Amino acid sequence: MRLIHFLKPKKVIFFVAVILFNQNTWAAATIEHWQTAKGSRVYFVPTDSLPMADIQVVFDAGSARDGTQFGLSALTAGLLDTGAGKWNAEDIAQRFESVGANFGASSSMDSASVSLRTLTEKPLFDKAIDTMRVILSEPRFAKADFQREKSRTLAGLKQREESPGEQANLLFYKAIYGDHPYAHPTSGNLDTVEKLTVKDSEKFYKTYYTASNAIVVIVGNLSKAQAEQTAENLVSALPQGQKPSPLPDVPALTHATTQHIEFPSTQTHVLVGLKGTYRKDPDYFSLYVGNHILGGGSLVSKLFDEVREKRGLAYSASSAFVPFLKEGVFVASLQTRNDQTQQALAVLNQTVADFIEKGVSETELTAAKNNIVGGFPMRFDTNKELANYVTMIGFYEMPLDYLDTFQDNIQKVTAADIADAFKRRVNLANLQTVTVGKTK
Repeated sequence: MRLIHFLKPKKVIFFVAVILFNQNTWAAATIEHWQTAKGSRVYFVPTDSLPMADIQVVFDAGSARDGTQFGLSALTAGLLDTGAGKWNAEDIAQRFESVGANFGASSSMDSASVSLRTLTEKPLFDKAIDTMRVILSEPRFAKADFQREKSRTLAGLKQREESPGEQANLLFYKAIYGDHPYAHPTSGNLDTVEKLTVKDSEKFYKTYYTASNAIVVIVGNLSKAQAEQTAENLVSALPQGQKPSPLPDVPALTHATTQHIEFPSTQTHVLVGLKGTYRKDPDYFSLYVGNHILGGGSLVSKLFDEVREKRGLAYSASSAFVPFLKEGVFVASLQTRNDQTQQALAVLNQTVADFIEKGVSETELTAAKNNIVGGFPMRFDTNKELANYVTMIGFYEMPLDYLDTFQDNIQKVTAADIADAFKRRVNLANLQTVTVGKTK
């Protein structure tokens, strides 16, 4: 994610004051939802703590929509603020600088988005919103800008080839997803990005950056009427368009595989896993709480205890369920000395197997729940963090009361729920293993 970040000294107090954002705002916040005249979905949370707003416009335009042109989504998103309307990149930067606003554009596997943090004082707010509107609806896609962005991307991809961790991730996702769009690297490959043209980005933009394919998230010190006007302003100039077809289902894994990349590193990166969960998965909370005990609870997890504390085989070991629109991944990972790879891998696999077989104790369950619930309000220290969660809720069409019911859903999870979910969803017979490091 590239950010344009400018802050005038006289505005510093407002941004420093973000840390004073009421931690309980999330609990009392009601997410209001409606559609614009062109059908864009809008999600709005009013706050009254600070005179500022965080705004995100999100499209179903992530790397899963790249087709065979891997990296196209990311390159297109990166081009948006390089020139728009009558402004070049410097003009855009100056316009945000003059009002103390932050602007960013990014692309992930499922989505592409632009974001804005701005003060709500009317002259400043109006200028920031107008600039964001032009970036969204009138990007230039100039050849010189495209070539600079493409060159920057290619340089990053060359650096990626020198990272064993990055190589391990790429191979792991390929092992899990095969020919599914989720196997595609978000930033692309050297050969695919090299072939991309300005026309490719223009076509991608025209296809996916449409009003029907957009959601608008607004969190901040605005009235509903102001939020309605802002949303209409941002998307009214976008073409109507239509939502893309649903992504294909993730194919089932039928057997275990082990793959290794020889790499001249002092440590070996180890990843094991399989298909995991998705955002609206009925098993989500059981898997989430269970994984907190297995490997998601940092210094108190079983994996950390077995791999690091008892045997000193790695600095850390962890596991995670990474949910997407479709099934994401379950992954357990560690880094270890090359000569300890097989031992560390054996301990990791045995720990996961024991967890599935034995389940969790009531003591472990209570501790995990207390840790999760106790830390939950800290996720909403700022408008921006709250906006990120509201964006997740909106994009994945989750219940509007998701945040209000989160803690209750955690507390409802039983040891039996965890045992059942893990036995059904984590089939070790289909485990995919990836190692990247030096063996010779």
